[in-house]
Amino acid sequence: MSVTAAEGFVASGCHAGIKRRRYDMALVATDDRKPVVAAAVFTLNKFFAPPVAASRGRLEANGGRAAAIIVNSGNANAGTGPAGLADAEAMCAATAEALGVDASDVLVCSTGIIGNPLPMDKILAGTPKLAKKLSKDGAEDAAKGILTTDHCPKESVVRGSTFTLGGMAKGCGMIAPNMATMLAFLTTDADVDPAELKTILKSAVDRTFNTLNVDGATSTNDTVIVLASGRRGKPDMAEFADAVHKVCEDLTYQMAKDAEGMTKMVALRVTGAMSDEQARIAAKNIAENNLVKCSWYGSDPYWGRLLGAAGSAGVDFEAEKTSVAYGGIVVSRAGTNFEHDADAVAAHMKNERIEIEVALGLGSGEAQVIGIDLGPGYIKENSKTS
Repeated sequence: MSVTAAEGFVASGCHAGIKRRRYDMALVATDDRKPVVAAAVFTLNKFFAPPVAASRGRLEANGGRAAAIIVNSGNANAGTGPAGLADAEAMCAATAEALGVDASDVLVCSTGIIGNPLPMDKILAGTPKLAKKLSKDGAEDAAKGILTTDHCPKESVVRGSTFTLGGMAKGCGMIAPNMATMLAFLTTDADVDPAELKTILKSAVDRTFNTLNVDGATSTNDTVIVLASGRRGKPDMAEFADAVHKVCEDLTYQMAKDAEGMTKMVALRVTGAMSDEQARIAAKNIAENNLVKCSWYGSDPYWGRLLGAAGSAGVDFEAEKTSVAYGGIVVSRAGTNFEHDADAVAAHMKNERIEIEVALGLGSGEAQVIGIDLGPGYIKENSKTS
């Protein structure tokens, strides 16, 4: 049930005609249409889409509350100028009218192709249909309505001792730290104040979505929103924060597994850096290196490419202090080959999920990135506008 698993929420999805056949709109709302506590994290891309401006502005103005989230896929409403902002506002207004709520309590998200005006006739016709379809059983339809090039919906639920937290997400390409071409929506029946909810969400996003690096590209529309109905009272905050992290982590791995053209998912850890920040920089440089990604596609434990990417990342680096391990098996030490069981490494490289550690041997800083390989599937998907 994902976004309707917690008390107080309903959802729906439909095909409005933005895309040829697949669902292309979704709506999440409170069951009593009253605004609840809301928090969000948005893209850091300065070329952000009008829906981001509209939603961010609302939460800043009202102190963190919302009664509904309207979403369309197939068109990002990005690079559309003032007309795009007017369209985002029109989506909020149409949703507000259909639900009988204030437009200032409606958040809006879009995802898809950049630079094209929204087909507002189809969106405005689809919005009342979504409102009429709202139900506790509508979570799956909503999860389908937010997808673009994804192959499958992404949903997750954690049931705590005194609360439930559910979420859905979309994203499988143009993904890099600071999110990208991803939307995620979480709901909970825990009672959490806006400031604390935002802090918890930001921490979870940093530890999960912001560790996923498919292709190094940061999008215009990235948004993660959490709504809290408060129906079941105050939670144990440590337990609640852990639940938010778990849902975000689960959705992150689902996105990685569905990444465009993916055949290998790589959990890459950089350890022993001079600081966590330097570790993050090195890990990002490695995960975005096309030579490295091609070797992952070929199941080739080519450690030289890993060190080459780390050494060019602009962080402190001394080759003689490094080591590299695949699946816990050290293959390089001090910047050169290290005797190891090649058959065991080869067996590990055949897995869909590969574990790699690049140890810099300089300090206590560390970071993890979830990366994917680069093969014909990714190139085919992105050789045309999609």
